[in-house]
Amino acid sequence: MRSIWKGALTFGLVNVPVKVYSATEDHDVSLHQVHNADGGRIRYQRICEIDGEVVPYSDIDKAYDDGEQTVVLTKDDLASLPSERSREIEVVEFVPSDQVDLLTLDKAYYLEPDSSSPKAYVLLRKTLEQTDRTAIVRFSLRQKTRLAALRVRGDVLVLQTLLWADEVREAAFPALDESVRISAKELEMSASLVDSFSKDFDPEEFTDEYQVELRTLIDAKLEQGDALDTDATFGKAEDDDGGEVIDLMEALRASVERSRAARAEKDAPAKKAPAKKKSSKAS
Repeated sequence: MRSIWKGALTFGLVNVPVKVYSATEDHDVSLHQVHNADGGRIRYQRICEIDGEVVPYSDIDKAYDDGEQTVVLTKDDLASLPSERSREIEVVEFVPSDQVDLLTLDKAYYLEPDSSSPKAYVLLRKTLEQTDRTAIVRFSLRQKTRLAALRVRGDVLVLQTLLWADEVREAAFPALDESVRISAKELEMSASLVDSFSKDFDPEEFTDEYQVELRTLIDAKLEQGDALDTDATFGKAEDDDGGEVIDLMEALRASVERSRAARAEKDAPAKKAPAKKKSSKAS
């Protein structure tokens, strides 16, 4: 991995030099746009509205327009901002980990100690583990001030940017204001269904099915061209009436039974083939 930023974690008078790495990567199949008539590649160009010329990215600045005036901001202008020049990840406060709303979590980064001695790094990591706290930090990256949660993942400190409060939309759904009666039996059956699906989470068990199917489609198209039969490649899709389930209890009961049967079948040991009898030779 290559670091994308380096600076220092600061809390109080403690300074922890770190390097920042992106913790995630995109494995989606890369597609581009083509003209459906002849397959020609569709390309987008940055064209100046005044002279009609194509402008290289290196010659492009940013601007703010208030409707009456336009202010051009050069790269040097933006780089001169104090926040942009700062190389500090400042710890603002330590909060109980369960108070960080998962909805606000955004991009994740790994922090690597960047000093001859990782003692301060390890001390902060162990302190967060022992106190079950998450550090709320503030820093600047790529011309944007960011709020982030600093937490522990294994032996590594992870910095996960947070959405600002005004970036989280309010869930205002009138249907949720209606009074709904849930019986004790329905709640019991629903809990039973949850229990039948319960297990420890292992992300390695899951795959991006769309990307797998997309790669299968591409390979099939390469081999068969436009004569591809998608039903033969993927199987015929089953019709789904999409109707609303009226009998909730019956749906819950059937779901519990199906889930238990599937788990029992999965957990059942494979049957061994019967051993062959040895033929005795006549003496």
